[in-house]
Amino acid sequence: MSIETIRRRRIEVLVDAPLARRVVDHALAVGIAGYTLMPTLEGQGGSGHWTDDQLSGAQSKLMFLSVTNAAKADAFVDRISPLLDSYGLVLLLSDVDVVRANKF
Repeated sequence: MSIETIRRRRIEVLVDAPLARRVVDHALAVGIAGYTLMPTLEGQGGSGHWTDDQLSGAQSKLMFLSVTNAAKADAFVDRISPLLDSYGLVLLLSDVDVVRANKF
């Protein structure tokens, strides 16, 4: 038995926790209804090392994750692009094969 898959776009955005709602709002505005926000613990990048500060939450970051079709992914990227540099967001896009295409 062969399992049928369909190609979709995976969107990942590393965002400061206070800005996560804006990312979600942009996704909803282009018709992306399904997403997950995941907490992160620590990382390192161009700005140096950061860690989740459980006390104040000042450096807390979340990972926005969604899988959608190419048209909605492109529309999302167009909407969120102005925020990338000004807020230091990290945006990753990749092609994925999904099972149960009706879910995406």
